[in-house]
Amino acid sequence: MAPTAPGREADPASADAAPQGESGLTVVVALGANLLIAVAKTAAAIITGAASMLAEAAHSWADTGNEVFLLIAQRKADRPADDTHPLGYGREVYVWSMFAAIGLFAVGAGVSITHGVQELIHPEPATDFGIAYAVLAVSALLEGTSFLQANRQARREAHDRDRDLIDHILATSDPTVRAVFFEDAAALIGIVIAGTGIGLHQATGSAVPDAIGSILVGVLLGVVAVLLIQRNRRFLVGEAAEPKVVRGVVRMMLEQPEIERVTSISLQYVGAQRLFLVAAVDITGEPGETEASHVLAKLEKRIAENPVVVRAVLSLSEPEEPSLVG
Repeated sequence: MAPTAPGREADPASADAAPQGESGLTVVVALGANLLIAVAKTAAAIITGAASMLAEAAHSWADTGNEVFLLIAQRKADRPADDTHPLGYGREVYVWSMFAAIGLFAVGAGVSITHGVQELIHPEPATDFGIAYAVLAVSALLEGTSFLQANRQARREAHDRDRDLIDHILATSDPTVRAVFFEDAAALIGIVIAGTGIGLHQATGSAVPDAIGSILVGVLLGVVAVLLIQRNRRFLVGEAAEPKVVRGVVRMMLEQPEIERVTSISLQYVGAQRLFLVAAVDITGEPGETEASHVLAKLEKRIAENPVVVRAVLSLSEPEEPSLVG
């Protein structure tokens, strides 16, 4: 009897496809959009001299670098388990996603805030505002396309797991979805801020609104970067699966004919939608020590056939331990 899917979060189809399939598409779309936008914004920043445009250029270059890190993360995390890494390389995705978030903070936020402060101290007039507006409009279109892809994937996954969209983005064990969603959302907000700053610069003749816009874009990027760093850190140090997932896995285990009850369980994420399972179970009947050992080994192998479960380690329950309910 093959193990059934342990709850919606651990659905085998979505767990197997998301990191390698749709998540990869989401990152590639974001990479292509951000690269085109970064080049256009850089050219516009040089031509116009607008501080907000330079901040947006730094933002887009940081995002482009982040997508490269995310693609590396997916490739490295997909390597199979071996003797030196019996639980696989799934946590690589959090390491490289952490690098991406730190890069967003250092490059995007740092450059934007620094340049904004310098512009306040030594203001310079901007020119060719029409070019800035045109580039921001095209950027909004491209960023919107990337955001729609990330939003589409996130909404589908949130629906499958019976979560609100933002709750799912914050809780999902797939950092690529979270990174692209928040980066694209921040990019769209940043475009509005930059456009407002440049418009006020043109209307008033003062570089102060433009400089403030640059600083605000940097603050926005800093907040997003800290959020992403915090979430990746928690998964890197070993975040446990949420109660809904635990209940789903317990139900899946109780469907095995050899298991009479489950008395304890520990589920820890070791990658994007990948779990390490340790549990104590009571085997049906009264098998001897040798037979019980064979049954546990067979159950471990069967449960680990589920793509969500990287490895299962089972032991026998103590008679006095209470049963868990799925």
